[in-house]
Amino acid sequence: MVEGNFLVGSIQFLDKIGVYDVVLPFLLVFVIMYAILEKTKVFGTEKAEDGKTDVPRKNLNSMAAFVIGFLVIASSSLVASISAFVSQLVLLIVLSVAFLILVGSFTNEKNMDGFLSGKENKTMRTVLMVIMFIGILVIFLNSMQAQNGTWLEVVFQYLSNHTNSSVVGSILLLAIMGGVIYFMTKGDGDSNSGGED
Repeated sequence: MVEGNFLVGSIQFLDKIGVYDVVLPFLLVFVIMYAILEKTKVFGTEKAEDGKTDVPRKNLNSMAAFVIGFLVIASSSLVASISAFVSQLVLLIVLSVAFLILVGSFTNEKNMDGFLSGKENKTMRTVLMVIMFIGILVIFLNSMQAQNGTWLEVVFQYLSNHTNSSVVGSILLLAIMGGVIYFMTKGDGDSNSGGED
């Protein structure tokens, strides 16, 4: 019991000094922005010590990421949105890992090596990526606050006020037709390529 109280007190102490509201959001934004600037090379490149290879300008990238991180933590609303978004995103990642564990419990090790790999599982990979993207989008909209609630609530309210059963039916019909056409044309393409070989 004493150890539990000690750990709880430590977490509360870190919360009081602003680790969760200032330090962690700043580090998260800094790392993400620095990685993006290093990858995109927005500020150009410079010669490395060997004089042959071009490397990103790390000093400019780090300074820009540092300033952007401070600007973000200066806004309490942005910090709250980031905290809510990251916490729910971690939950989505945990659910994804739980799904993979569930699949692994019904699949032997030999078949698990090719799980979601190869051309035959391309459709499954696409479906899972779409589901993950929709989940991330929903989490993002739910973490952003508006005057009338979260952005997700505003979007649902707008859709409920400006759509009816006929519109939903038309969208579903178009989606079904598009899916049928896609799978039909996909099969024709595979058969044609096999015939040419």
